[in-house]
Amino acid sequence: MSPIHIIKGEFKHKLELQYAPSIKAGFPSPADDYQHDTLDFNRDFILHPEATFYGRVDGDSMIEAGICDGDLAIIDRSLEPSDGDIVVAYVNEEFTIKYLDLSHKEEGYIELRPANKNFKPIRIDADDDFEVWGVVVWTIRNWKK
Repeated sequence: MSPIHIIKGEFKHKLELQYAPSIKAGFPSPADDYQHDTLDFNRDFILHPEATFYGRVDGDSMIEAGICDGDLAIIDRSLEPSDGDIVVAYVNEEFTIKYLDLSHKEEGYIELRPANKNFKPIRIDADDDFEVWGVVVWTIRNWKK
């Protein structure tokens, strides 16, 4: 079922970014060499810090969505999940990360769909212990392992 391990995070540091000078059709500004901004995860990636968690992805059921084993998912628990969102779901005592498919809701069930043809959708019926735990808003991958 490709589990995801939940991690609580804290951001205390800002990263300084230096931008390349913009291309102008005239004389360059001497100030272009000093353009700096900061990358603040709370401001730029985390809309609801009190409701945001991380999850370490374990498995490759979402590989065709670009979510790979070992990636970090940024999960916002305050967002209302919509059809087609990538969610972290709690299903029968396990966490999993999948697409939320509400197209069968009128028929009495929903599905959690993987993004890997080697995995089958998970059908959720009224008898299942199920909760959409949060909506995945970002993923982070370590390219240098």
